[in-house]
Amino acid sequence: MPAIQDPDLPIVDPHHHLWPGSPTDLMSYSVRDLRADTRSGHHIVATIFVECISSYYTEGPKHLRPVGETDWVASQSVSDGLASGIVGYANLTSEPAELAEALDAHIEAGDGRFKGVRHTVAWDANPGVFASRSKPPPGLLLDTAFRRGAAELARRGLVYETWTYFHQLPDLCDFARSHPNLVVVLNHLGGPAATGPYSQRRNEVLEEWRVGIMELARVPNVVMKLGGIGMPAFTPVEFIESTPMTSARIADYWGPHIRHVIDTLGPGRCMFESNFPVDRRLCDYVTLWNSFKLIAASYSSAERESLFAGTARRTYGLG
Repeated sequence: MPAIQDPDLPIVDPHHHLWPGSPTDLMSYSVRDLRADTRSGHHIVATIFVECISSYYTEGPKHLRPVGETDWVASQSVSDGLASGIVGYANLTSEPAELAEALDAHIEAGDGRFKGVRHTVAWDANPGVFASRSKPPPGLLLDTAFRRGAAELARRGLVYETWTYFHQLPDLCDFARSHPNLVVVLNHLGGPAATGPYSQRRNEVLEEWRVGIMELARVPNVVMKLGGIGMPAFTPVEFIESTPMTSARIADYWGPHIRHVIDTLGPGRCMFESNFPVDRRLCDYVTLWNSFKLIAASYSSAERESLFAGTARRTYGLG
């Protein structure tokens, strides 16, 4: 086990999943697994569960079935800060009455911990590009019904969460500007794609992505999660599968790009995320947070407090 960097720094891990399943399943991730990771050395004070199409109700109206995920997570032991917040799924293109009913049910099931909805919009025209599990259609951010649903989140004080590909950042900016009272949480660095045709165009992708990040800086209600770096969607598979994987290697590879986001948006609009268990394909939990601490080493103590806990606390109303 590597030594813990800055072990007393409080961390709110704002993005993890829980998948019931067999221990031999790579994506199985129980509360016991989460507790083992969050108690492995870093000072994790709270976590946020993010929807992952798991534990849905198998009966009843279709628009209410995702509430089963919130219900199941809320039923788990959280006395030690785990899943202090829950981000669930509701179809924002639903008819207004159905969406309202689903949100009410999530809020009730969450027992004070339901914070918002993630409706992923990540889409690319090329079938060789990694597709999200929900397989959204193109153009959702510009869709009238989708925007009507997002307005309902804003009215209720809930956050909207998503992930995109880099070429969708202009649409996200337009969407966020159209909902200035809605907190928009963008996952996984804004999607600098690394699969399909983009695997041979890494420098071009990163250049267009940087421009998109600079445009995001002009939209103050967008908050960025710094992570997703264990996903082949964003990190070339040859890097993920190379060994040994150390925090220094990860910091060298991702540091300049992550610092571009921090320096452009500001630490008050950025938060590091584990994205476990997905990102454990890259490294273990201790190594990942060591990497983030190395990347953020040049920032002030107040800036690091925002990056590792403060932004997440404010975004999700954790106090």
